[in-house]
Amino acid sequence: MNKENSPKYTSAGTDIDEVKRQDANSGLTYNQVKKLIADTVSGHEVQNFNAQRTEQE
Repeated sequence: MNKENSPKYTSAGTDIDEVKRQDANSGLTYNQVKKLIADTVSGHEVQNFNAQRTEQE
């Protein structure tokens, strides 16, 4: 199905183009947030762990 023949609304009446527009402006995806948190937390945990080891020695 090409763009010219694709329906503008679903059978339930949802405007497909509006959903795509809102999706494009919705921000980070779930996986992007997970990666951002993992990258951020990982760096702090390593720094905190190294600081604790230094204090214990």
